[in-house]
Amino acid sequence: MSGSPKYATVRVSPAYARREAERRRAQAAARQRRDAQRARERAERAARRAEEMAARREKALAEAERRKTELVNRRTAEQQAHVSRIRQEQAGAEARRLAEVRDLLARAGGSGPETAQFEQQLDALQSRIDRAEQIDGAIEELRGRVVLLSGGGEAPGRGADHGAVLAGLEARLAGIGPDAGQHDPDGHKRCVDLLGELRAAAGPGAETRFQALLGTVEHALTRLAATAAQRAADEQRQAQQAYEARRQAEEQAAEEEAAQAAAQEAEHERLAAALAEATDRLGVVRSSAQAAADEARELADPELAERLETALSAVTRPLEAHVADAALAGVAALEELLPGAELRLDELQLALTRRMDLAQALQDAMVGEGFAFVSGEEEGERVVLSFERPGGATYETTIGTDDGGTPVLVYHVDGEPDVTLRPEPGAAVCDTTEELLERVHEAIVERDGFVPDELTWQGKPPSRRAEPLPGAEWKWTR
Repeated sequence: MSGSPKYATVRVSPAYARREAERRRAQAAARQRRDAQRARERAERAARRAEEMAARREKALAEAERRKTELVNRRTAEQQAHVSRIRQEQAGAEARRLAEVRDLLARAGGSGPETAQFEQQLDALQSRIDRAEQIDGAIEELRGRVVLLSGGGEAPGRGADHGAVLAGLEARLAGIGPDAGQHDPDGHKRCVDLLGELRAAAGPGAETRFQALLGTVEHALTRLAATAAQRAADEQRQAQQAYEARRQAEEQAAEEEAAQAAAQEAEHERLAAALAEATDRLGVVRSSAQAAADEARELADPELAERLETALSAVTRPLEAHVADAALAGVAALEELLPGAELRLDELQLALTRRMDLAQALQDAMVGEGFAFVSGEEEGERVVLSFERPGGATYETTIGTDDGGTPVLVYHVDGEPDVTLRPEPGAAVCDTTEELLERVHEAIVERDGFVPDELTWQGKPPSRRAEPLPGAEWKWTR
C-alpha cells in the first residue's frame, strides 16, 4: 500500500430512507404476524392439553370413586360378618343358658301361676334371642328367681336318686364353661367344694343334710354362672372394642396411604402437565429460535446466536431429564428472548441490505470510471471490494459502519503515483486519487440512494478539514 487509508462517511438519501422505513414497517408487521401465530398455536395447544387433562382427571376421579366404593363395601361386609359372627356366638351362649334355666324350672316341679309366668318369660326371652336382640342379664335374673322358687317349695330331687341330682349339678358346673375358674376362681372353688360336701351327704341317713346343701349349691352355681356370663360379656365387649380400634386404625392407615398415593399422583400429574406444557411451548418457538440463531451467525452476530442456542439448551436438557420446572422456566426465557432477537436480526438485515446496496452502487460507479471489478466478499459486518485500474493500481474498498450506524467507505490504494510526502510532517497530498474518488462519489449520488461525505485521510492538509479515521487504527505504509 502507498499512502494512508482514505475514507468517507455516507448518508442515505431521503428516497432511500423512505424505502428503508417501509422495509422496517414491513418487518414489524411480519414480526407481529409471527407473534400472533405463535400465540394462537400456544393457545390451541394449551386448550388441547386442558381437554386431555380434564379427561384424565375425570377418569381418575371415577376410578378413585370406584375404589372408594369397593373399599367401603368390603369394610361394611367385613364388619357385618364380624357382628353377625359375634351375635351368633352370643345367641348360642344365651340359648344354652336359657335352656339351663328351663331345665332348672322343670326340675323345680312347680305347676302354679308363678311357674306359668316363668315359662312365658322363658318363651319371651327365646323370641328375643331368635330376633338377635340384646337381653343383657335377663337370663341370670330369671335363673335366680327360679332358684328361689325351687328353694321355697319342694326341693328338686327330693326322694329322687341323689346320684342323678349330683350328676345334674355337676353337668351344670361343667356347662358354665372351662373359663369359669379363670373368671371367678373363688366362686368356682366354692361350687366344687359344695358339690363335694353334697356328694358326701348323698349317702344313707343324710337326707336332711343333702336337702339343706342342695339349695346352697343351686345358689352358688347360679352366682358362678352369672359371674362367668358377665365376665364373658365383658371380654366380648373388650374384644369388640379391640376389633373396632384395630379396624379404625386400619381404616386410618388406609386413608393416609390413599391420601399419600393421591398426593403422589397429583404431583405426578402436575409434573406430566408441566412437561407437556414445556414441550408444547418449545414446539411453537423451537424452529423460529434455531432459524434465528443460524441467521444471527450469517449476519455476523455470534453473541446473539450463542444466547439463542444457550436458551434452547436450557429447555431441551431439562426436558430430556424430565425436570419440569426447569424446562418451564427455560421455555419462558426463550419466549421472552425471541422477539427481541428477531427485531435485532431485522435491523442487521437492514444494515446488510444497506451495505450491499452501497456496494452495488460503488461497484457501478467504479466500473463507470474505468475500474475493473476483481472480487467482493463479506467479512462479518463489512463488505470488501477489490478493483484494478488499467495502469495496474489497485483499490481495495471496505464498506463498514461506524458506532452510530452510519455507513463508511474506506479505501486502500496501491500503485498510484500521486501519493507523495512533503517535507512538512503530516502534509500528504493525493490530488489525482482524490479527484478520481470524488467523481466516483458523484456517480454514487446520481443513483439517488447514497450521499458520500468529504473524502479524507491521515495527514490531509488543515485547509481540507482533516479528521481522524473513525473506528479504526492505522499506520503509514510505503
